[in-house]
Amino acid sequence: MISAASLIGTHDVLLMTLDTLRYDVAVQALQSGMTPNLAALLPGGAWEQRHSPGNFTYAAHQAFFAGFLPTPARPGLHPRLFAARFPGSETTTDATYVFDAPDIVTGLAQHGYHTICIGGVGFFNRLSPLGSVLPSLFAESHWSPELGVTDPASTRNQIDRALKAIDGVDDQRRIFLFINVSALHQPNCFYLKEATEDSPQSQAAALAYVDSCLPPLLAKLRSRAPLLGIVCSDHGTAYGEEGYWGHRVSHPVVWNVPYAEFVLPGEKGVTP
Repeated sequence: MISAASLIGTHDVLLMTLDTLRYDVAVQALQSGMTPNLAALLPGGAWEQRHSPGNFTYAAHQAFFAGFLPTPARPGLHPRLFAARFPGSETTTDATYVFDAPDIVTGLAQHGYHTICIGGVGFFNRLSPLGSVLPSLFAESHWSPELGVTDPASTRNQIDRALKAIDGVDDQRRIFLFINVSALHQPNCFYLKEATEDSPQSQAAALAYVDSCLPPLLAKLRSRAPLLGIVCSDHGTAYGEEGYWGHRVSHPVVWNVPYAEFVLPGEKGVTP
C-alpha cells in the first residue's frame, strides 16, 4: 500500500473518476491494447478489482470524499489511503493520511492544497442545489455542457480546462485535482462507429477515447511536482444483464469497479 501520510505536502494529488466504467470493460480494453496510457500507470500493468461504496455517482463520491475509496474485492480489513479522524476506525494505519475534517477536500485545503474540481456528470453541474453539493467542497470548480455527457469531445474539453486551472496555481503550491470523466456515462454509443445504442463495446470505445486524451494532463502534472494518483470508476452499469439496465441497482456489473493508485516522480530538477 502507498503511504499517503508520507506524501501529503510534497506531492500533488489527482483523483480521476471514470464515471460508470465497468470493471470487465476496463479489463477487456486493457487486454486488447486500447488503453496504452492507462496501462502505463497501472501497478503491474493491471486494473485492481474493487467494490464501490455506492451504486450511483452521488453516493459513491460522497463516500470517496469522506475517505472511503473503493474496497479491494477480497476478504479482510483493508487499510485506507485517506481517512477522517474518528475513534474506532479499523482501517486507519500509520500509512493513512488522516484529516480533521468531514471530507478529504477540506482536509487537503487545511494542509495548504489548492483544490480544483473539473465536473462531468450532472451531480457536478451546479445547475441545482443537488448539483452544487459536491463541487461546492472545492476552492475552484468548473462545469459547462462541453464537459458533460452529451458532448463527444468532453474529455478533451475537461483536460483543456484542467490545464488552464493548473496554470493558474503557483508551482510551489500543491494541488488536489479532481476530474469526473463523463465520457463513459450514457450516452456513449457515438464513440463506436454505426452504433445506435450503448453497450459494453461502445463503453470500451469511449474508454479508448479517454485514454487518448490523457498525455497532456499527465505531462503537465509531472512538470510541477511528484504525483499521488488515484484512477477508478465510481460504479458500473448494466446493459441488460439478467434484465437490469443502468445503475443505482446492486448487481455485480455495478459494484465491481476498476481501481489503480500510483506515484509518479516529478521531472528532473523540479522540487516540491
